[in-house]
Amino acid sequence: MSTLALDPSVPLSRLYISFWVPTALLTAALLLKLPTIIRLWRDPLLRAVGGVLLFACTVFVFCMPSMIHRVNALTGVPNFAAPWCYSLITANCGAGLLFIVTWRNGLPERSAVTRRATWWIVSGYAAVVVALWVLFALADVPVERVRDLDTYYARTPFMREEILLYLLAHTVACALSSRLIWDWTRDRGLDAWLRWGLRLLGAGYALSLLYDASKVTAVVARWVGGESDWLSTDLAPPVASLSAILLAAGFILPHAGQALHDRYRTGLAHHRLGPLYRLLRSASGPGPRFSLRAPAELRLTRRETYIRDALLPLARRVDADLTRRAYAAAIDLGHPVERARGLAAAVGVLDAIENGGPGRTADLDPTGLLRDISAISAALRRPKDLATVRASAGATPTASVRVPE
Repeated sequence: MSTLALDPSVPLSRLYISFWVPTALLTAALLLKLPTIIRLWRDPLLRAVGGVLLFACTVFVFCMPSMIHRVNALTGVPNFAAPWCYSLITANCGAGLLFIVTWRNGLPERSAVTRRATWWIVSGYAAVVVALWVLFALADVPVERVRDLDTYYARTPFMREEILLYLLAHTVACALSSRLIWDWTRDRGLDAWLRWGLRLLGAGYALSLLYDASKVTAVVARWVGGESDWLSTDLAPPVASLSAILLAAGFILPHAGQALHDRYRTGLAHHRLGPLYRLLRSASGPGPRFSLRAPAELRLTRRETYIRDALLPLARRVDADLTRRAYAAAIDLGHPVERARGLAAAVGVLDAIENGGPGRTADLDPTGLLRDISAISAALRRPKDLATVRASAGATPTASVRVPE
């Protein structure tokens, strides 16, 4: 079994890395997905994600040396934890393969390919789990082995077949999952977070094949009279842990990465509207009340709403002739069209605040100001360019309003 011994010579840090780190990451991935799974429980794909993560967490919890010993002691059957852990590993393999097939090819009710694949996966891995328990019942394994069960009983009738069966089921699932995922990563149209998540999942499943190779090599060495137990007891556990870490990161990254990216974009948009917001607040009065507990999206909505509410009456005092002259001046000074439009609108807003303006001309569209709030705020962050355009357009600024930076 892929565990470390209950042995004082085994460093605690090694035990921690081999079991608690992947368990913590897998639990974090499950907790991140759990609200969505509960909210959209009828979605079979989300249920499959929850099942994969739950099985993965359970595998590492029950494969801990202390837990193996407790299960054996609780049942009173030496090595009862062996078929139990093998069954959890096999179920996790089947759930992972089922999830990837469904995710890749569509839900069973929509895809005949997925229906057939689902039937074969569920039937095949359920049969393997049943066979594991039958073989354990037939085997004679009286000596409890916590660290080296796979190699210690490698030549024992029926237990030998059980060990080989679970390793074969694990290898097939990891190989197929890795192949499906790597093929998927080459598809166009995937967003960056999903692509990197798939790459981590693919790497995790590929690394699991090294776990299988080390286990099989150690078992085969026992069959031929050799001894390479270190491959099973010392190499396989950390490989399995690293594989689990990559898999957990692969599940976390698309969800958390996209959430952080959206939060960053929202915060950036909120920050970029700051100059225009501060300018209008100095002219129109206090803005929306700030709250650290308010979501970033709500703070951005409040700031946008305040700016639009303040600009709408201000548009009636904007000099349309001045904004046209400012736009022409900005173009003559070599500014791109988008920036020139923002500079011209900012000149008009500043003039309306400072001087009251001569009144809106008939052809001024107030919705233009509302449409260009990001460009106006960006122009206010370029005070030197703004001052040059204002001077070129013939504006007469006063010292009563300071342009925020």
